[in-house]
Amino acid sequence: MPLPFLVNPNAPVPIFRQIADGFRAAIGRGGYAAGDLLPSVRAIAEELGVNPNTVHKAIAELERDGLVAAERGRGMVVLAGTRAQARASGDEAVMQHLAEAARLAAAAHMDGERFEQLARRAMRAASTQQPTAPRTGASS
Repeated sequence: MPLPFLVNPNAPVPIFRQIADGFRAAIGRGGYAAGDLLPSVRAIAEELGVNPNTVHKAIAELERDGLVAAERGRGMVVLAGTRAQARASGDEAVMQHLAEAARLAAAAHMDGERFEQLARRAMRAASTQQPTAPRTGASS
């Protein structure tokens, strides 16, 4: 099953964070339910074209957040009751990025209406974004 998200190696957000946020969003919307296994680190790394260490760092973050746990002999399992937690965690991640964007906008003396227009434009662009070519051997 293909991953329900992409990474953008040109984004200012570290790739491990993009992976963690992608899984948070997928768990939050029910793409991964309680008891479901995440793909292996190797499978994720191959599909996204990133270093397995980068994937491991993302999965470790999800584990620290209490969204997944290692189950001996099976792999990383989505924990029960994490859907709302994942949504809230995803909301917080988006809020952090928006706060940074708002700081940039304020530094550029941009008014709120223009900022909202750009945010809506970015949402439209993100919803139509095409997959990027996999990276080879790089990590972040």
